Amino acid sequence: MVAYWCRLANKSSLQNYATLRKYSLKGFDMESPIVNTKLGKLRGRVKELFDGSKYYSFKGIRYGQPPLRDLRFKAPLPVKPWEGIYDAVRHGPISPQFDAQTKQINEGSEDCLFLNVYSKSLDPETKSPVMVFIHGGGFVSGSGNSDIYGPEFLIQQNVVLVTINYRLELFGFLCLDIPEVPGNAGLKDQVLALRWIQNNITSFGGDAGNVTIFGESAGAASVTYHMVSPKSRGLFHKVIAQSGVCTADWAQSINLKERSLKVCKALGKETTNPTEALQFLQSVPARDLVNKNFMTKTSDEKHRGLPIYFGPTVEQNFGDNAHFLLENPENLILQNNIKKVPLMIGYTSKEGIITLGIELRKLEYRKKNPSSYVPREIYLTVSENKLKEFGERIKKFYFGDEIREEDSEKICDLQSDLYFTYPPQRFLQLYSRYKQPIYMYRFNHDTELNFFKNIMGGSEIKGACHVDELFYLFCNTVNRDYYREDEKLRNIIDTVVQLWTDFAKTGNPTSSSSIKWDPYTWENKEYLNIDEDMVLGKYADKHRVEFWYKLYREAGLHIKSNL
Repeated sequence: MVAYWCRLANKSSLQNYATLRKYSLKGFDMESPIVNTKLGKLRGRVKELFDGSKYYSFKGIRYGQPPLRDLRFKAPLPVKPWEGIYDAVRHGPISPQFDAQTKQINEGSEDCLFLNVYSKSLDPETKSPVMVFIHGGGFVSGSGNSDIYGPEFLIQQNVVLVTINYRLELFGFLCLDIPEVPGNAGLKDQVLALRWIQNNITSFGGDAGNVTIFGESAGAASVTYHMVSPKSRGLFHKVIAQSGVCTADWAQSINLKERSLKVCKALGKETTNPTEALQFLQSVPARDLVNKNFMTKTSDEKHRGLPIYFGPTVEQNFGDNAHFLLENPENLILQNNIKKVPLMIGYTSKEGIITLGIELRKLEYRKKNPSSYVPREIYLTVSENKLKEFGERIKKFYFGDEIREEDSEKICDLQSDLYFTYPPQRFLQLYSRYKQPIYMYRFNHDTELNFFKNIMGGSEIKGACHVDELFYLFCNTVNRDYYREDEKLRNIIDTVVQLWTDFAKTGNPTSSSSIKWDPYTWENKEYLNIDEDMVLGKYADKHRVEFWYKLYREAGLHIKSNL
């Protein structure tokens, strides 16, 4: 999704997508550094930062064997050692996915288990903090490529940045409830990448004992999943979750076996035998599997929730210790089965702008059926009468007596709360009992860099849209010229980047600045409003969050934790 909108911007205001590729290949003929990893030698490139200093770029490093043929849909296997020198100068293929811009399939390749490493030093004694970014995209799109996630802003602060690709859609999240395909292959890809980093990052000047995993949207859900998965233990030391958590209902897929069999039927193979289904799906050309997740949605799912149908799921226990997740993540947190690490977590102030166009098209349906606003978790729990009552209460709380097209900001607030405001607050209430350092933020910068807000039709709404904060962290053609030429925006970017990198270095996002940011506590719910004024507050969006707490309690979903 992010890649789509950035390409659109390049066509309209930044000439075209070739500009992105020009920057990603800059320095191709420059010095070629070679590093020795435990698996073999890698050749990279030397590139230049804004201040004229150099950094090292290694792209397209294979971390897993090609998950092809009989390995399709299965847990990844570690890459084998190689002879000679591996050229790590271009990004590896991305996972096959649907391109929302062209309405065409981006075939990429199933052989997509690649990562990228950027560092200012290759001296193993440097031991710079390591930041590993996991991209978002609803588990159906995206990559770790530098056309969007350029490293220049972050590594100016003397950290090592790693970005990764992982399998998406059916390739990464097919589940047949059998030992061969229990689900979550895409998350297991991420685990394998983290293991590779532990084994090899020293060769790039990184500190394997100081690894921060961070992600946005589905990437944020992913990093919080790693907190509750036993497969990820010992592979990271801090977490930054931007606009997503594993306890959000959109981050938890259900009925995946039935969905997988639906895909089989749609492709011409009707069967209820999961082994037979696996053999068939492994024989289908990769292109024919792309964008098939949408054909599995139910009639209710056409109107309820985000359109994510193949994603993380609770696996069956086959006794082989290969599982990633055996229980609902909220239960695991309540049972103390969570990795306790410093956590930085938050969301943008107007997340819901990203759904505004879709919601306006659904407006007539919403007016007649406000119960379609009720989250899936509650919908699956309460009676039909209670569902209707909750729908009317949601409508009354956000809109009054009538939902109107001109109520764009109210629509935005409702969508924000459903998917991105309430779920992190709920997660924090659960996690804060473990007395780890927690820093909550609400990102509210509103400048020319709020790229998504403007293209999603929310330019009149004050605040930051879902995804907008990424343009204050990663270098790309949307913000590169602003950074060079606009001192005010450059200072804003530098300040935001310093918060993120300070946290990665020390577990305290203001360890090298004068900004006041008190840790979050259960009692006061402290947070930093990330804006020009950097104001510390208590209980972000309290009135709206309390409304949702009340609905969830009435549905019987908060009894265990007494919230």
